[in-house]
Amino acid sequence: MVQRSSATASDRDESLADTFRSVARLVRQSSAESLARWDLTPSQFRALRVLMHHGSLRPSELSEHLRIAPRSTTEVLDGLTAKGLVERGPDPADRRASLITMSERGEAVGQQIRAARGTAADQVFDKLSPADRAELARILNFLLE
Repeated sequence: MVQRSSATASDRDESLADTFRSVARLVRQSSAESLARWDLTPSQFRALRVLMHHGSLRPSELSEHLRIAPRSTTEVLDGLTAKGLVERGPDPADRRASLITMSERGEAVGQQIRAARGTAADQVFDKLSPADRAELARILNFLLE
C-alpha cells in the first residue's frame, strides 16, 4: 500500500501563495518604512520612479504607466506638487495639455529614496546566499514573462 502525503497539491500551492504574499508584505513594509523619512506614499514614489525613468509625461500617460485612474493620478500629482517634487507646465506639442516634470528637488529625493529602498529590500533578502538570490530572481522573472 502506497502512503500518501496528507498535503495535496492544492494545499502546497496555497501554502506557496501564502508564503509569497507574506514575503511581498515584508518587502512592502520595509519599503514603506524607508519612504517615511520623505513623507511620501508608495503611490507617490511610484509616480516619481516612472518620471525618473520616462522623463516628462502628460498626466494621462502617467496614469497608464501607473495603471491607476486619472482621478487617482491627479491626487498623487497634487501631493507631489505640494511637496515641490514635480512641476506642471504646458506641453509644447499641444497647448491644451500639460506635462509633468520632476523638479531638481524631486530628482534628488528620487535618487535618495531609490538608494534607501534598495537597502531596505536588501535587508529582507540578506538571509539568502548570492546563488539563492540569483535563482529567486530568475524564477520571479520567469513568472513575469
